[in-house]
Amino acid sequence: MMNQALSITPKQNKNSALFAVPVLKRIQQESIEEYNEMQQAFNLMGWGDLPDTLKIEIHEDIKFMVEELKGRFSSCDPFVKRRRESIHYWVSNFQEGICSLDTAINALKVKAL
Repeated sequence: MMNQALSITPKQNKNSALFAVPVLKRIQQESIEEYNEMQQAFNLMGWGDLPDTLKIEIHEDIKFMVEELKGRFSSCDPFVKRRRESIHYWVSNFQEGICSLDTAINALKVKAL
């Protein structure tokens, strides 16, 4: 009789491996689609040439702007409006050379509560 506690290599369930592959491929495909959609949004706004660090900082805001333009929801919140105005202000200042990249990123960084 073999003691199972001494077994070094655990048995792998082939079913879980077969399940994970399609899920990972779907996640990869969705990521590629989201990236392409975001790049298109940045390009349409004239922000395609922004450095990636600045794009990352405003990514969520642009994502929800696109969702709103698609008609998925409407935001009348004054804080959302102020945030969008702030994004336009700092991105414009950066593009015109009025402020540095670090200044724009720090100004647009969302502070944790």
